[in-house]
Amino acid sequence: MLTDVSFEQIMNRKNEIMQRSLKIDYDQFKQGLVGFEYEKMMTQLGYSLEDVARIQKENQVGNTPLLELKNLTQLVRRISPKGKGATILMKDEAANPSGSFKDRRATLAVHEAKKKGFSGVIAATSGNYGAAVASQAAKQGLKCIVLQETYDSQGLGQPEILEKGRKCEALGAEVIQLTVGPELFYTALLLLDQTQYFNASLYSPYAIAGVETLGYEIGQQVKDQFGKEPAAVCVTHAGGGNVTGTARGLKKFGNHQTEIIGVSVDLTGLHMASDKDFNRKSFTTGHTGFSFPFSIDPDRSDVPRNAARPLRYLDRFVTVTQGEVFYATELLAKLEGLERGPAGNTSLAAALVLAQQYDENEIIVVQESEYTGAGKHPIAQLNFAKRQGVKIMRGDPRENIPGSVIAIPEHIEQLDVKNADLDRIQISYLRNVLKDVDSKSLTDSDKTFLAQEVNRDIQYIDNYLKTLNIG
Repeated sequence: MLTDVSFEQIMNRKNEIMQRSLKIDYDQFKQGLVGFEYEKMMTQLGYSLEDVARIQKENQVGNTPLLELKNLTQLVRRISPKGKGATILMKDEAANPSGSFKDRRATLAVHEAKKKGFSGVIAATSGNYGAAVASQAAKQGLKCIVLQETYDSQGLGQPEILEKGRKCEALGAEVIQLTVGPELFYTALLLLDQTQYFNASLYSPYAIAGVETLGYEIGQQVKDQFGKEPAAVCVTHAGGGNVTGTARGLKKFGNHQTEIIGVSVDLTGLHMASDKDFNRKSFTTGHTGFSFPFSIDPDRSDVPRNAARPLRYLDRFVTVTQGEVFYATELLAKLEGLERGPAGNTSLAAALVLAQQYDENEIIVVQESEYTGAGKHPIAQLNFAKRQGVKIMRGDPRENIPGSVIAIPEHIEQLDVKNADLDRIQISYLRNVLKDVDSKSLTDSDKTFLAQEVNRDIQYIDNYLKTLNIG
């Protein structure tokens, strides 16, 4: 008998499909009306930090070099106020098997899939994660399907997405490329249901726990090389897993004073699900089209409860323009001899500005780099943008208009960062969580959960509820 695979039927069964494809009972962690025992979920994985590091080492993942960007540091010090200009370090995650930090996420996810007896894995991603899952699936002898949101309605795909599709295929994955729109989530659910494969989601507890070693290694390497903890770590912020895992790892090492700074490319005004806007952005990840929505509504992901909770860990959140990231990519190549990017250079662009605000004897870490290839190269991206009618110019990055103008700085003093309003984002998160809840019935455990979610205290939550006249 044929099973009903209509959009409506599959979406109605989404929680059942997601839960079966991970074999995690998320309901056991629910508490009160909105509460969720997040730390309990993370600790009941059955993997200690030492276990994760061992599994990654067995698969040639992690223990990547921490590079001192001496020439960029000296350049920054020339334009900084006297006594300012922190030493800039970069964690070179391009050294991982598939070329990005996402190998850390994929290693543990694929390991768990094999441990639970799945014959294959599925990942829905247009980014580096697909290549990471494909690489690890090849090592573990599992089948792999990667779903990519690749094309607009005219059949045009961005060079970077096409590049990553080729890489996934080279690593043995079956790549299914789709047009922009709701069919990505539907197709992922349908294939999970039909194949009974493991959901190698970016947002499972395994994927987040896999990133903790990155934060831990940064803490260890900075201490070994400089005898201190970093003043700040700049983390490219998209769906929140990068921020969450890195911050958790730093704290597990004992770095409680390190400022966690999320960095996103400002694509304000572009709608990520819009056919018109899809190819008018030059960045497939690390931009505000992901970071703002996932900060406000983390559980909009492909698992019942997202293990990436960025607002728990962010001390500061800044944005940079597309042109500034392209400029940082050029500086890294021409001054340090390192061709990397583009996503990791988002946090580098911010670090070049933020280092000017810290003392010379302090350390600021660019948390990750990634491989580059023909389709990911800035020239390919900029040429594609031109063909979409985007104006490419040299000049003041304040002239950047997402989807219309990419203004590439002419000198480093033109770089800047824009502070995102974390207070406003926290309020937006609370408003979203409580929109369908009788807030007068919130328990103490609910309030504790909400306070942890926005990195505040219980009094802050009580005061917020009073402003709604429901305290």
